[in-house]
Amino acid sequence: MAEDTKLVKVELRRDDGEVETLWAFDLGQGQYKLDNTPWYAYCVSTGDVIEAEREDPAGFPVFKRVVAKSGYRTVRITSDTDFTDDLFEEIKSLGCSFEGANRRYVAIDVPPAVQLNAVADFLTESKIRWEHADPTWEELYGTDA
Repeated sequence: MAEDTKLVKVELRRDDGEVETLWAFDLGQGQYKLDNTPWYAYCVSTGDVIEAEREDPAGFPVFKRVVAKSGYRTVRITSDTDFTDDLFEEIKSLGCSFEGANRRYVAIDVPPAVQLNAVADFLTESKIRWEHADPTWEELYGTDA
């Protein structure tokens, strides 16, 4: 990113009215490149370029649509107990990074070069509760799967 590119917050709103704010680079003309991992929003990942517009001059720009996918995918894991540092090291060894809302709810960034199935297989074999967030299960396998 150019040094003059400004980092701002953008809002992603769910149908139920809940709001998640993500850091993004302001690319100008209502486009933003996401700079962190969504913990709750679906169908967006770090690095995606989105369109957003301010609905209130004092508020954050509000997500409208994805303009360009980054190639990153997002998987989320959850647990009733804290995840261990060993698990986080395993995730890194797969070539992924992550951001945690806390030590029991974590979003994993799966880079384009990493096979999504390898991450899914590792999580399943480790008996970790997880979900596809971007792409969603339905996008991968359809609604009949």
